[in-house]
Amino acid sequence: MSVTLTERAATEVKRFLEQGQYAEDAVLRIGVVGGGCSGFNYSLNIATDYDEGRDTLSDQHGVKVVVDRKSALFLEGTSVDYYEGLDQRGFQFINPNAKRSCGCGNSFSV
Repeated sequence: MSVTLTERAATEVKRFLEQGQYAEDAVLRIGVVGGGCSGFNYSLNIATDYDEGRDTLSDQHGVKVVVDRKSALFLEGTSVDYYEGLDQRGFQFINPNAKRSCGCGNSFSV
């Protein structure tokens, strides 16, 4: 799997899913989309679609994680963590392939 979800991030995703009105087959879809100040933006969504020919699926700490094969090329070795501190709170992408990232951490270039 190209992307690893930390246990802390998985706990937060599960909490989010429990609070929302999501289908039982909901998955965490992680991807990359063009845009942002550095060229690519990280994408993190709750979805129910999964295409075996287009996506990879894994179960990480009780969360079903889906990554499309195109995004996987840019995300190989990436870890998604959840940070909660006084200065900021949210999901963080630790991407070893990123040559440059923006200040907010939501976009990158390779």
